[in-house]
Amino acid sequence: MDNRFLARLVVAFTFFYHGLIPKILFLSPVEVEMIQAHGLGIDAVTVAVTGGVLEIFLALLILIFRQHLWPIWVAMIMLLLLLVDVAIFTPHLLVGAFNPVTTNAAMIGLCMVVLGKANREKQNRGSKESRESR
Repeated sequence: MDNRFLARLVVAFTFFYHGLIPKILFLSPVEVEMIQAHGLGIDAVTVAVTGGVLEIFLALLILIFRQHLWPIWVAMIMLLLLLVDVAIFTPHLLVGAFNPVTTNAAMIGLCMVVLGKANREKQNRGSKESRESR
């Protein structure tokens, strides 16, 4: 198994797990707190379950579209936006033992492994084609 696939697998697993366990099966009080901190008056359970379904969907897209990078870009952008969201609305969560900074940084790093390796492979193909055309 190559590093790119392993990184993709871990990113997909993490989105799947975080969508299913703390948002759908065992709604985490922290999830509810983060949703309610926005003050939108929307039912936190509905938002959490919807978010969980979307995370599971993204995990499946990451696995199904293994030859494409767009699901990894979507994941990385979402991780950055969600981290900014936590920093704005529930900043006290950034200093806990298990927090979005460490989780999101690790996930973004894994996304960059996938993107970096794909970029190197593309460059290598371009170099090979360039040498062959000479």
